[in-house]
Order: sequence, then structure tokens, then C-alpha cells
Amino acid sequence: MSDRLDGWAAANRPSGRAWDISTAETQSIPVQGTTQSMPAQGTPGVPTKPAPYRRGEETVSAPTLTPTPEPEPTPTPTVRRRAPKEPLSRRRRIIRLAIVTVSALLLASGSAYVWADTQLNREVDLGKSPDRPPPGKGTNYLIVGSDSREGLSEQARKNLRTGSAEGRRTDSMMVLHTGSNGTTMMSLPRDSWVTIPGFLRPDTGKTFAPSQNKLNAAYSMGGPDLLVSTIERNTGLRIDHYAEIGFSGFVDVVDAVGGVRMCVDRDIKDPKSGLDLQKGCHTLDGAKALAFVRQRKQEAKGDLGRTQNQQKFLAALADKAATPGVLANPFAAFPTVRAGLDTLIVDKDMGLRNLMSLFEAMKGVTSGDGRQLNVPVANPNLRTSKGSAVQWNVTQARRLFDQLRNDQPVDIAPPTP
Repeated sequence: MSDRLDGWAAANRPSGRAWDISTAETQSIPVQGTTQSMPAQGTPGVPTKPAPYRRGEETVSAPTLTPTPEPEPTPTPTVRRRAPKEPLSRRRRIIRLAIVTVSALLLASGSAYVWADTQLNREVDLGKSPDRPPPGKGTNYLIVGSDSREGLSEQARKNLRTGSAEGRRTDSMMVLHTGSNGTTMMSLPRDSWVTIPGFLRPDTGKTFAPSQNKLNAAYSMGGPDLLVSTIERNTGLRIDHYAEIGFSGFVDVVDAVGGVRMCVDRDIKDPKSGLDLQKGCHTLDGAKALAFVRQRKQEAKGDLGRTQNQQKFLAALADKAATPGVLANPFAAFPTVRAGLDTLIVDKDMGLRNLMSLFEAMKGVTSGDGRQLNVPVANPNLRTSKGSAVQWNVTQARRLFDQLRNDQPVDIAPPTP
């Protein structure tokens, strides 16, 4: 054997014990009370080059360092610049402005609509009236003008000559029927001699038996509920909606639409209401309009003549309030709606949409799509225990009520002027 064995000098040959350890399948080297197991390398029985060994010391090979790969350079993002905007043409600017304007108007209209609908005074419960007639065809609105002074100052009462009476009484009553055969506006004179059904006054608990009296007495004794029951019992018509407005609301609505144009065929001067009109056409403000619909002393037919004036004026008012210029412009429509809300009383099922339908129907009467008439009368000056009253023509009245209930064409002759 040469002096060198696998590159080792003979002088440095390890001892037999060390050799055995290096050539064993596994060599165990005690390290501070622990044992490390290392697998043998090479062919068994053939000495392999062991890790450097030092007598009495543990020799540990240096760890192999794995080179860390250098990170790839981050690509620089490409910045894409937008092309400069071309200035809007004049036409495109006008279209954009129109869209913004229409959107704002629709938003304002919707907000005003929702607000007004929540402000309605839904005081009348039509459903609690006993013994109601069966529903008919079409829709029946009961329109009531009351002489309520609520909302009027002392000075306003003097200027309008409304007097100082407290409470509410009916000043006018109309049934507006809408259906497939157009619109019919039928006035019920407040002095109509009718049967008032028995009722219970909630404030006193006192029960009243059925009795004969004037129609407006029903409102005075039992308010809107008893008035509706009385009209339903005497006409056989089922009232679907109720709308009532007082003096203050009436004046405010007329002023809000800028007045209403009316034409009279003669001079009218009534000291009690303060009305002073010359023959011809006039634009009536709220105060003059109130005097016009209230006066009856200067009418040849008295209360019947007044009901004709009321029909005529309300139809003209609806025509003015329901014009496209007012309805499409929330800034014009809002004061009109706001003006009438203070004294407007409606039934629990009435919504703003129903009110608009009411105005549209009244407007239709003015444009010729409907009729204006009084309930047929037999005697305008009936002597009763309650004073002078209006007696209906029972035969003609029943025929008219049947036609309205069945939504048939009305063939009753309208009142002569």
C-alpha cells in the first residue's frame, strides 16, 4: 500500500477505531449529550473520504449556501394619456341643460306631490255610515262648500263680510258623477226638504230619531257623516269620495291661480255679500269670487240661482287650476295645492290622484264633456215648520238618480238661466 491513501498521508492515517467509525453504515458522534446520525456514503467496505475529523472534537461540515436569485426588475407602468376633450357644441350644451332642467322639475314635482298627499286632512270615514246603498257604476264625489271661518282673522272676516258665526255649516252641496257617459254635476239646494235618518251624537251621546228637515240641517247636527248618510238615503246614490273646503281655502285657491274670469249678463250689486259687478266679463279675485258664489238675494230664483252660479264658477276654477301650464309647473302648482290644504277636508280613501281626477272632471264640464244641472224641483218655496224649503220633483228626481246610479246618459233638462 502506498504512503498515500486517497490523498491522505500515511502519517495522518486515522486510528483503527476512527476508521471503523468512518466506514460504518452510520456513525454516531456524541455532542454534548445528544446523538447525531449521519448516513454512510460510498460503497460498503471501501473507505470513503470522511468529513475532516479531529480527535476528541466534533467536526461539523460547513453549511452549503444556496445563492438567492436576484429579483426581476419591476416593469415601469405605461401611462396612457387621454386625448384632450373637444369642446361641447352649442346644440349639445342646450340638450344637456334641458335634460338637467327636466330632471330637476320632475324631482320638484314628485317632492311636492308626496308632501301634499301627506298633508290631506282625511277626516271623514265613509265606511262607518250604516245602511249604505250598494255601489253603483262610475264614481260619485260629494263636493261641499262650508261657511267655516277657520283661518280668517277678524279683519279678514270684516273684509269678506262673512260674519262672526262660529262652527261649520254647508253653503253649497254638489254631487259630481263621472263615468262612461261623461260627467254630470248635480247641485243639491241646501234648503232641500229631506228626511234625515236617525243618528247618535258622539259629543252628547243623545240619540235622534229620523225627521223631516232641510238638507243643511243634517250637516249642522251631525257633520259630514250625517250629511253623507242623508244624501245617500234620499238619492240612493253611494258616495265614493268627499271633499269640503271652507271660506279661507276657497279665497286662497282663487288667488293662487291668479283669479278666475267670469261673465255676467247684468249688473249685480249685493250689499250683504259686498258684490258689485257690472254687466260684462271680469277676473274675480278670491274676495270677489266668494261674494259671487254666496249672494242669492239678487237672483230671481234665489237659492236655485245661487247654485247655478256656484256650478259655473267651480267649473271655471277647475279649468284654470287644471291647465297644463299650472299642472306641469311645480312652482305654479305648489302654491295652488298649498292654498287649499288649510281648510280642505276629505274622506279617508281620498288621495291627491283622486283630487286631480275631480278637477279634471270639473274641467270637462266646462269644455262641454258633461252637464250641469239642479235636482228637479217641484216647489222652490215650500212652507214648512222649519221655514221656506225646496221641494224636489220626486218622479223626475228618482229618474235622474237611477240614471246616475247605473251610469246611463242623463236626459233630464238642465235648468234655464
